[in-house]
Amino acid sequence: MSAPLNCQLIGRWRIVEADLWERDHLDLCGPARLLIEANGHGEIAFGAMQAGLDLQYAHSMVFFRWHGSEEMDDVSGDGDAELLDDGTIEINFNYDGGDEAVLKARKITSSTAC
Repeated sequence: MSAPLNCQLIGRWRIVEADLWERDHLDLCGPARLLIEANGHGEIAFGAMQAGLDLQYAHSMVFFRWHGSEEMDDVSGDGDAELLDDGTIEINFNYDGGDEAVLKARKITSSTAC
């Protein structure tokens, strides 16, 4: 599914906080990040977890299923990300049969890595 032309979440986001984990954990294997592409796919990485996303779009929100690995174990789940009034996004991130976390991210505006 491709994104509507007016979806405000397409781009690269830096995950800056979470309700379950400290910042040191988020950046354990590199800068915590979220990528939302216009082609129905994306990526998320934080801690020791890295996953691909299958996306559905709205104007100021995306919904996703994810599948990836964490410490060499297969993991999956679902979630959503919503644009807030301050320009950040709030990500509800759920593991299948496990933890639920709320993450906060800021848009990456430069062309260089975090």
